[in-house]
Formats: sequence, C-alpha cells, structure tokens
Amino acid sequence: MIRKAYLEITNVCNLSCTFCHKTARPPRTMTEAEFDALTDRLAGIRHLYFHLMGEPTLHPLLPRFIEIAKAKGFLPMLTTNGSLLSQKGDLLLKTLPHKISISLHAPAANPAFADPAYLSTAIDFARRAAEGGCIVALRLWNLGSAEEAENAPILEKLHAAFPGQWAPVRRGNGFVLAEKLFLEWGEQFDWPDPAAPALPEGAELFCHGLRDQIGVLCDGTVVPCCLDADGNLALGNLFETELCEILASPRARAIYDGFTRRRGAEELCRRCGYARRFVKGEG
Repeated sequence: MIRKAYLEITNVCNLSCTFCHKTARPPRTMTEAEFDALTDRLAGIRHLYFHLMGEPTLHPLLPRFIEIAKAKGFLPMLTTNGSLLSQKGDLLLKTLPHKISISLHAPAANPAFADPAYLSTAIDFARRAAEGGCIVALRLWNLGSAEEAENAPILEKLHAAFPGQWAPVRRGNGFVLAEKLFLEWGEQFDWPDPAAPALPEGAELFCHGLRDQIGVLCDGTVVPCCLDADGNLALGNLFETELCEILASPRARAIYDGFTRRRGAEELCRRCGYARRFVKGEG
C-alpha cells in the first residue's frame, strides 16, 4: 500500500552540496494548476512530501500548496536545507505543514552551513514551528562520513538551546529535544547512479519503492522512489495517466515483484547504496 508520495514542486535548488546527487533535468517549477491536478490524482495517499530533488522553500507558492494539501486530506511533509528560513520562515510559520525536516549539514558540505547565523536561525524556527504544533526533525544524516567529525559544534549549540538529558526516540535513531522537536541521526548513503558499481544480478536486494512510496517529478513523471533524481525509472506521467494504471504497468510490476523476491529488477536499483541497507546484515 502506497503511504507516501514525494511530489517535487521544483527541481531547482539554491545550493550545490557535496553529498547531493543533483539532477541533469531542465529546471522546472510546478504551477498551482499542476499541483492541484496532481494532488487530485494522488488522492488516498496520506503523506505528501514536497520534494524529490530541489529546495521546496524556493517555491513562491509553498504556503498555498500546503493549504491545498491539507484541504484535500493529506499530511504535508516538508524537507528543507534550512538556508532560506531567515527569509521564508515567518511566512511558513503561518501555514505549517504536518512535519518539517531540516537537514543540518556540516560546513564541508556547503559554505552556507558554515554561516554562524544559519544554525541559530534553524533552531529558532524549529522551536517556533514545534510550539505551533508542527513536528520538527533536525537531521544529521552524515554518520559514517568524513563530515561526521564536524558535528561536535552543531551538537554543542543544540545542547545549549535544549539543555538537559535528551530522551531517545521510541523508533529509529535520535533524541527528543522538546515537545514535537527531535534530532534525527542517519548514515550517509550513496545515491543510485548509472555510473556507480552494481551488485551482481542475482544478489539480494530490497526497497520500499512502489510498496510504501512513489515519486512524482515536477513534470508529472512517476518514479518508484524518492532517490530517482533523473527519472531513469520513468513509469508513466500522472498528468496523462491515472496512478492505478501506472502502478499496474509491466515495468512497475517487474520492479515490485523483483523486490518481493529480494532482487533488483532494474540496473539502477542494483546501483543504489540506500537500497542495500535493507538487505540482512547491511543495516
């Protein structure tokens, strides 16, 4: 059952970080009419994420899109690099999504994260958003990488902002910093890439793509998961075809059935570092 849809409202980003795969697709930003049409076709899916690639806070209609999504019964979910919160934060606080994840990356990933005002702004926004009823996750998804060494000053500032003993979260890795406000740990992973080393064709592999989630690129292209940055696994276009038909297509069924057998039907899936963590013994 598909519970999550990653709806890419723009594939444009204001940063160029070392850990990000980036996309070779032409820059595109979704219109309100397009967003309205696509959300109609995603009806029944509960969690609606406002990205796949791109930085959603760049979109001038983001608050309006959140309102539309809420009115249609979705739980809007926002993931941001946090670098525009000093400009867009107050407006976003007026129309909060169900959850906001702010990726707190090390300065080595991008000079923007080295700005002393960046972390202070992110913490202040996170506090106010949580007080407004929004679930907020501050992410450090760089464990196991060279950038993990730069987490110490970030954690020091978080401890100063949220003193006391942090309780571990009930599920996953992380801590409760305050009511509705969390720190999330995560390992850095390798994006799927046609040029990356592939697992042998018969190697065990699993993914929740098409089982728990789908991605919809800003031109309406449906892909199996939130990591298909260039639409290599295009299954159809949601502007032209109903979702049920796309999910029933031979390519979609082959991907789904392949993972049921713990096999990657597509070469790109066999070149995905994230999918490997679901294999027994690898995370």
